[in-house]
Amino acid sequence: MNRDDFLIYEDDIIYLDSGATTLKPKVLSDTMAEYYNHYSANAHRGDYDISLKVDTLFERTRYLVSNFINANTNEVAFTNNATDSLSKLVWGFFEDYLQPGEEVLITKSEHASNVLPWFELAKRKGIVVRYIPLDEELKVTLENVRNAITEKTRVISLAHITNVVGDIRPMEEITKLAHEKDILVVCDGAQSVPHIPVDVKKLDIDFLAFSAHKMCGPTGLGVLYGKEKYLRQFRPLIVGGGMNASFEFDGTVVYNEMPHFLEAGTPNIASVIGFGKIIEYLENIGMERIQAYETKLRKYAIQRLKEVPNIILYNEPSESGIITFNIKDIFSQDLAIYLNKYHICVRAGNHCAKILKEDLGIKNTCRVSLYFYNTEKEIDALVEALKNPKLKEEII
Repeated sequence: MNRDDFLIYEDDIIYLDSGATTLKPKVLSDTMAEYYNHYSANAHRGDYDISLKVDTLFERTRYLVSNFINANTNEVAFTNNATDSLSKLVWGFFEDYLQPGEEVLITKSEHASNVLPWFELAKRKGIVVRYIPLDEELKVTLENVRNAITEKTRVISLAHITNVVGDIRPMEEITKLAHEKDILVVCDGAQSVPHIPVDVKKLDIDFLAFSAHKMCGPTGLGVLYGKEKYLRQFRPLIVGGGMNASFEFDGTVVYNEMPHFLEAGTPNIASVIGFGKIIEYLENIGMERIQAYETKLRKYAIQRLKEVPNIILYNEPSESGIITFNIKDIFSQDLAIYLNKYHICVRAGNHCAKILKEDLGIKNTCRVSLYFYNTEKEIDALVEALKNPKLKEEII
């Protein structure tokens, strides 16, 4: 689907690592180059034509992103990536919101970006991080969430789709349960926003973080969504140009309203403008169409991978395009290096989910993560490489 838009396919490559970062269509580099070559002014600073053009296109991207997730424009701030979004959220809001002894619920299958900030806050503030148990398929169930909640629970922070198990969490139901108990819900959307329709109003989540680079966009750009009533309570983490309305010699300061309050300094202008084109690009394809295609391709991949001798599939029942596996008695990174000889790119390791080993039973795995530009032919090539009768000999 749309493979001609990606110049990287002019090279001999089978890219199956979109969970780490996606390929980029030519429209992205064209759009960013146009900014650098023809109207490379700063944003929100100038009173001349090319600067005003920057302002218009920059804020147009905010409008497009807001529509994409069904948010209000003043609820969407640009950050460096999903990791940056989650860290800003923890230190700019939850450090003041939470009190010592209050609980944050996560799972052992969360990405480091949704684990380490809470760990740090626990050290500094005395909050308690607790885990929602995973079921036998390593998924989150509403019942397990309900059973994990205590009178001290104030936050539930979960990935919408996890990057190893690949399960799609029932966020709408979880949020409904949480709000009945005055619990806030943080959603790590790094693996969901690029792959399935996400409607923040329908889900009723309080915060959402995601990255542009995992959805065909540029690196170094992320989004933090928050309900306006909570964003107004943020404490400034980075102060300086662009985020203040005024300041005086006596220390009096008036900060800008959200979202500019969180966007101090010169922003990543070219990336933001390029990301606007990517949002339009994905919408032209259709998020429902992307999800349906990935679901079909995953089903085909699972069926073919079962033909591979000694393969261990860790997340067969999951719903997303993430497939985690090993070959018996072969170290995952050795297998990834072997596949690279056939120009097949997969991820190997713990995938930044380092405490999942407690439930998964193994530390390192190989991961295939699909996107709309992958094909059944590429799955066939992967399977044939894995079925190689001399596989172990070639690795050794």
